[in-house]
Amino acid sequence: MHPSVPLLWQRFRVFNPSAPADLPDAFHFCDNQEDANTCANLVVAGRKRATASSLAELEITGVALPKVDDYAIVTDWEGQAKAVIQTKSIDVKTFIEVTEDFAREEGEGDLTLGWWRTAHRAYYERVLAGSQYQVHDELQIACERFEVVMTA
Repeated sequence: MHPSVPLLWQRFRVFNPSAPADLPDAFHFCDNQEDANTCANLVVAGRKRATASSLAELEITGVALPKVDDYAIVTDWEGQAKAVIQTKSIDVKTFIEVTEDFAREEGEGDLTLGWWRTAHRAYYERVLAGSQYQVHDELQIACERFEVVMTA
């Protein structure tokens, strides 16, 4: 773990003493350096306020579905802490049910649903490759909306 992660959490707790003492999960978005760093920067800039994980990916990786009010620390690819976020909502939808509004809140690409579908289909195909799961319109997606509560 990069030393910036616990330092950012400690700093956040100074201003939010009721926040849990335990360090929350820290993670980077995406499966490659360029996209992970771009997404971290979009979070810091306030443009990215949502993310979409397939339930299949969460199961494969053993990552729990976030709950409303959970905190997490967003990092860049190298693990450098960039922001503390707090989950505001989780809606499980099928791939085809994801909306234009949600795509815009994700803050990536040209902010359209078409771009979202193309980019996310490719991402899910990469992360689910070799598993029992296939990418299709009925793939279950955890649509998480979050708030940035502190930046590094």
